[in-house]
Amino acid sequence: MIVTVTLNAAFDRSLTVPVFQLGHRHRSSEVLTLAGGKGINVARALKLLDVPVVATGLAGGLTGTRIVEELTAEAILNDFVRIADESRTSTAVLDPTSGTYTEINEWGPKATEAELGVLLDKLHYLSRGADVVVLAGSLPRGVSDDFYADVIRDLTKRGVRVVLDSEGEPLRLGVEAEPWLVSPNQREAEQLVGQELEDDDDFLMALGRIADMGARNVQITHETGCFALVREERQTRRYRALSPQLEPVSTLGAGDVLLAQWLAAVLEDKPADEALRLAVGAGAASVLTVGAGRFDPREAGRLAGLVELHELQPA
Repeated sequence: MIVTVTLNAAFDRSLTVPVFQLGHRHRSSEVLTLAGGKGINVARALKLLDVPVVATGLAGGLTGTRIVEELTAEAILNDFVRIADESRTSTAVLDPTSGTYTEINEWGPKATEAELGVLLDKLHYLSRGADVVVLAGSLPRGVSDDFYADVIRDLTKRGVRVVLDSEGEPLRLGVEAEPWLVSPNQREAEQLVGQELEDDDDFLMALGRIADMGARNVQITHETGCFALVREERQTRRYRALSPQLEPVSTLGAGDVLLAQWLAAVLEDKPADEALRLAVGAGAASVLTVGAGRFDPREAGRLAGLVELHELQPA
């Protein structure tokens, strides 16, 4: 079983608006509402892959109730801590004529120490039966930047593999706590290592530096695929995986789907190269569908066969 943790869960509304223009009145041709947040997106993708998963985190107010109801309607097992402050709503506008995707995200709720304590107790309980715990997304207001780092150290002592996907200071402190896997996108990785990543050598440098900071395994996702550092037994291997060229409908949540498929493959004891092909194929399939964490597993399997995979050697 995998447990996903979303502290800053959201109620996501995706509006399809052809020929979207600022300052004009529009009617959307399609509206999709989903429970959202990176951990929830990962849980949705794992559910599509038939991997047992429980989604937890913080949910507050009427919006929090809708988040839980949406998850239940999708048959995604969930056990959220209810908080006093209102969970956030996120709105995305998709223009299919131009291929643009505009996001408007609220700040989200403020969490108290007591509410965080209840969440930690719940994590201790859920992690007893978990192979992996995924900590994903931003932290709500009122939560210390070292929250993820403390959770990683605690769960690691309990023998649980922990995945971290965040940004900024919570990501840096979390990496130093030595998670089993860290999975930033290119922008987040650039912030972490302090420079832009442009070519293979840059990404190789970033993989090594992030691993030296504490992460056992590293994935850096970008628009055309993924770079990865994977430790298998006593070997450390580095890969570049390029997805086939597609006309994306929406790239929102593609990295979350990639991560979910990689975890599913690893739990099936697939070798690193095969797991990475499957993961990038799933991430590619997700850009053909509106809604974060949604994809067609059959299309993902087809695209996995078109992924270009190269093992890279450090200089």
